[in-house]
Amino acid sequence: MNKSDELINLSMNYSAKNYNPLPVVLCRGDGIWVYDVEGKRYLDMLSSYSALNQGHCNAKIVKTVKEQVEKLTLTSRAFHNDQFGVFCKYVCEITKKDKVLLMNTGAEAVETAIKAARKWGYLQKKVKENSAEIIVCENNFHGRTTTIISFSSEEQYRFGFGPYTPGFKIIPYNDIDALKKAITSNTVGFLVEPIQGEGGVLVPDDLYLKHAADICHKENVLFMLDEIQTGLGRTGKLFAYEYEDAVPDVLILGKALGGGFYPVSAVCANNNIMDVFTPGDHGSTFGGNPMACAIGKSALEVIIEEKLADNAKQLGDYFMNQLRAINSPYVKNVRGKGLLIGVEIKKEAGKARPFCERLMAEGILAKETHDYVIRFAPPLVIRKDDIDWALSKIKKILK
Repeated sequence: MNKSDELINLSMNYSAKNYNPLPVVLCRGDGIWVYDVEGKRYLDMLSSYSALNQGHCNAKIVKTVKEQVEKLTLTSRAFHNDQFGVFCKYVCEITKKDKVLLMNTGAEAVETAIKAARKWGYLQKKVKENSAEIIVCENNFHGRTTTIISFSSEEQYRFGFGPYTPGFKIIPYNDIDALKKAITSNTVGFLVEPIQGEGGVLVPDDLYLKHAADICHKENVLFMLDEIQTGLGRTGKLFAYEYEDAVPDVLILGKALGGGFYPVSAVCANNNIMDVFTPGDHGSTFGGNPMACAIGKSALEVIIEEKLADNAKQLGDYFMNQLRAINSPYVKNVRGKGLLIGVEIKKEAGKARPFCERLMAEGILAKETHDYVIRFAPPLVIRKDDIDWALSKIKKILK
């Protein structure tokens, strides 16, 4: 038995079986490359679900981590720390919002946004108490907390975890008429992803987000964008909504905000929304800690200073065009934006998992989503030569 098998057996014996990872054991990462315990090198085409936009072990962020970990890591929000206000100001400048509320994971940020929308509805919109509704979309993925799975349309995410939290209305994605019909006097928010990543890299029609934003503003409903996966350069813009100037009332960020080192998430909004919070309404022991703030600021600086969004746009277009040109008998279509790309496999060709396993054998780590879609989402520091190398392997598998 080799070392990988030994470590996989440990995981299988002692971990709850809530994941089904590919049979590879990674121990080192550098940029777009990761290495297993046997020393084999792989190109990371998942980026930890877009949490590693800056690449593995980015040198600038490593330096920040080393400096901060020796100074101060945690104070809780019972006290101020020297990193918190600096980071909050930087996030607000980048997002063009008045205030930010810092949390840790993306799911926590979504929960925070839900609380903000509901309280805004009661205090500002004057919705009857305990009647607030938030509209969401089919095939959404906003996290796995009890509240969030309550408005999932994926049966596996819900099975066995009821009773479910009320107050949500599910409509089809990419359907403006459905949004119009769903809005009532009790609607306080519309929560949507610019691209449904976990849903299968589903890209809506042009101007869908813009029309949705306009309807929300007209109806006095908060337009809430979950850019946890699509934000921070992934789609070829700093934020995916910038393609349509569909400015959200509430912007939710996470994943790449921590640079792959630490969970950092944020809810960004203007004063009319954020001022509904008073001391004691909401909080987190770790949210906004000095370690997270130092890392978050460094992670944002890397994305902006290295123009990673521009790289994602240029190379994403190239990558998608090359994938479409393969003319594979197994591929139904190729879709995406920037370096968030989905290759949908025809049902008669079987599920996407075996293709991912074959790619792994060729030195490419990709993961299936929604059974029939291979997702390609490498770190945004990737170069054209690397994509060409990957394409040579991908063509071999898809042909």
